[in-house]
Amino acid sequence: MFHGQRVVVVMPAYNAARTLERTLDEISMDLVDEIVVTDDASPDETVAEARRLGLHPLVHPENRGYGANQKTCYQEALRLGADVVVMLHPDYQYTPKLLPSMIGLLTDGPYDVVLGSRILGGGALRGGMPRYKYVANRALTFTQNLLGGAMLSEYHTGYRAFTREVLETLPLLENSDDFVFDNQMLAQIIYQGYAIGEISCPTAYFAEASSINFQRSVTYGLGVLATSVQLFLQRRGWAHCAIFDAEGSKLESAGTR
Repeated sequence: MFHGQRVVVVMPAYNAARTLERTLDEISMDLVDEIVVTDDASPDETVAEARRLGLHPLVHPENRGYGANQKTCYQEALRLGADVVVMLHPDYQYTPKLLPSMIGLLTDGPYDVVLGSRILGGGALRGGMPRYKYVANRALTFTQNLLGGAMLSEYHTGYRAFTREVLETLPLLENSDDFVFDNQMLAQIIYQGYAIGEISCPTAYFAEASSINFQRSVTYGLGVLATSVQLFLQRRGWAHCAIFDAEGSKLESAGTR
């Protein structure tokens, strides 16, 4: 519990066997009630390593995609009665040491969503972010702010924290099962008017850290632009997109708190 609220950390895992223990070692269990690891049919020893570390991973029998992995994570967090859910990648690209700050900004306000930004503080390139990814990040973020009306420093971080209400309210099951899920979710959050906070987050790019290749990056970028246009049209009443439909498919909200 943290200030009377139940906290669950979720880890969408894929080929995380070599970094999972290092990530877990820096999570303070004084403020985290549960850790959920969902493995998306990793070909490495992620599942065995998670079990060795005393976890009980949820396992997709076949690879379903990064977005589908998150859906499983969030559904399990709600089932466990989470009031606050933090998504932390188990590849140690993002430091778990920011958990107390991110959680506190939700439990004590004033935010509904908190993002760990690699851009605030200027540490992205110092942390090893490839220059082409940095340039793409800045260009996409500028376009997304322009079309979506928000003023975020970046939309592409994998370090995110949410209140239970956000996860229960958004029609997350309408979103893609692929990487663009992240940006569809942020577009939904912006459309619903939830308060978003950001915190500067150092990042580390190294051999074991997960990263998508150039071709997948291009596909992701095009998906991001399409989502941004959908948000622009939806906000003006010029289109009706399923991902913004308040009656769209949502996660189950079962769970005792």
